Amino acid sequence: MIVPIRTMLRKFSFLAAGCLAAFLLTPLLSHAASTPTITISANGTITIAIGSIGGPDGAAIAKIVQSDLALSGFFSFANANGASMVVSGGSSGGSLQGKVTGHSGDNILLHSYEGDARAKAHAFANDIIETLTGVKGMAGSKIAFIATRTGHKELYTADYDGSNVRQMTQDANISVAPSLSPDGRHIAYTSYLKGYADIYTIDLASGARNRIVKFPGTNSGAAYSPDGSRIACTVSRDGNPELYVVDASGGSARRLTHTPGVESSPTWSPDGGEIIYSSDDGGSPQLYRISASGGSGRRIPTGHNYCTKPNWSPDGKKVAFNIREGGSFQVAILDLDGGGVRVVTGGDEARDPVWGPDSRHLLFTQGGSLMLLDMQTSRKASILSGLGSVSEPTWTR
Repeated sequence: MIVPIRTMLRKFSFLAAGCLAAFLLTPLLSHAASTPTITISANGTITIAIGSIGGPDGAAIAKIVQSDLALSGFFSFANANGASMVVSGGSSGGSLQGKVTGHSGDNILLHSYEGDARAKAHAFANDIIETLTGVKGMAGSKIAFIATRTGHKELYTADYDGSNVRQMTQDANISVAPSLSPDGRHIAYTSYLKGYADIYTIDLASGARNRIVKFPGTNSGAAYSPDGSRIACTVSRDGNPELYVVDASGGSARRLTHTPGVESSPTWSPDGGEIIYSSDDGGSPQLYRISASGGSGRRIPTGHNYCTKPNWSPDGKKVAFNIREGGSFQVAILDLDGGGVRVVTGGDEARDPVWGPDSRHLLFTQGGSLMLLDMQTSRKASILSGLGSVSEPTWTR
């Protein structure tokens, strides 16, 4: 059984500067004969050393693993003598033997990985994160977004850290509102390719594209359900933009809302049972909550007069959304347990928040770039820029 370090960090966040706390952690995927000691530094991180990884792509793998661990927010780095444990391994013939050892040489983690350098490194980093913290890692997850590098709004994909950017559409038209399927194999998005807004899907492996929602009027804002079998979206076939749920293949459309307002930006609960969305049925846009099988929407109090683009965290505890105050959009977080709301951005306008798979990191756009925010440390980093104006990120889970 893993003792989650994240829980320990919360309990010991009051430690004075310079203090160290040591904890015992039961190994996972380990051949260790004894239980290793984990040292938590004063800033609440686990100290770790990145040792040598042999093989032709070993240096590249080590660099990617260190970047993944740094972005996770759980780790700080030291030399082998000053760290709780050391990352090492060897790579050859498409296979990586990854290892994490403690001071006494015991194996905390020992596992093999297949694929190219990035795939192996991301999988190794995720195992390190989950083994030592009990939290699912975000390394290797995918993002998609809209960018205007070509002068048109086109659809792009990338790794979660901004690497491996790939342009998916070349329509010289308008593509907006992408949604990655949970398994990262498909993207649903809105395109004006036929002159009006319809929802398309792209198979990322084959590049095959299908128009799946094409009712008369506007079809937009697709959001995959957690199991990938359904899509929630906005459809105006009835003369007013309402929420619908359709099969991921485009069939079996079911209307959810019946209001004179405009419903948009659906986001699913982790269990697929509910949807939070934005509606101006009561005047200015506010957040509402509804059963995924239909019924009446219930307004969610936020304390703000203009709320759009909600995104439900994978752990089900929080909703990120946009507020508009003083003519500027910023990102706010709603705690669904306690009902409190806090604004987490400032300065330049910040839009389109989306949670990472760890429910700790938030991606949003600011100043035309994609920004990654660590909600526990408030550390913010630009992970992607130089593609014109970047907007509407989506993230696999």
